[in-house]
Amino acid sequence: MTQLEVDIWSDVMCPWCAVGYAQFAKAMEMIADDVNVTISWMPFELDPGAPPEGSKALEHFAEKYGYSLEEAAAKRDEVEARAEAAGFPIAYAGEGEPPEAMRWNTFDAHKLLRWALAWKGPDVQTALKLALFEAHFRERRNISDPEVLAEIAGNVPELWAEGAAEALADETLSMAVRFDAERGRKSGITAVPSFVVANKYVLQGAQDAETFAKALRDIAGMEEAASDQSET
Repeated sequence: MTQLEVDIWSDVMCPWCAVGYAQFAKAMEMIADDVNVTISWMPFELDPGAPPEGSKALEHFAEKYGYSLEEAAAKRDEVEARAEAAGFPIAYAGEGEPPEAMRWNTFDAHKLLRWALAWKGPDVQTALKLALFEAHFRERRNISDPEVLAEIAGNVPELWAEGAAEALADETLSMAVRFDAERGRKSGITAVPSFVVANKYVLQGAQDAETFAKALRDIAGMEEAASDQSET
């Protein structure tokens, strides 16, 4: 079986990252008999200058693309429909009137993901990433708040809130996140989601599962051929 390592450059508050991962996960299932894929999540901040109090997501989207608020809301509904179809709903799932959707500074969320990867490995890191998606989109929680982040981590198997709180205060982790983010920029990562396979092949965007599956099979074949050639 071919082994492939994949770095997914992504931000917690990126809806297309949630959709893209849902499709990529389906692709991994489709090729599981032949190709084993290991995922690591890499940091990309959509809004590194976000203020502590956050900003209103709909207003930001409208201003960025020149939409009216009504047009922006329609575009948001389209993305939510795509996510639902992909099997990864991102619409608010709470009771009553939905709270305002916000954009947050996600640096600390990336620190927590880096900690989970270093401490418990890729599978636990992915579980935390999905929990952060859920908290941001479905629960509309403040994912820049250290207490909220620690609580989210505490609900992920094999992680714990106290360890998460310590990780968030660790400046070494801050340096590691900045280093990884800079590495991504130098590698040409300018948009997310970006799936970097075997450290050299880049698949971008929220493609459908079949497209991802074909690309992964093709890359696995090339990696196998390269390995065989190096052994002769």
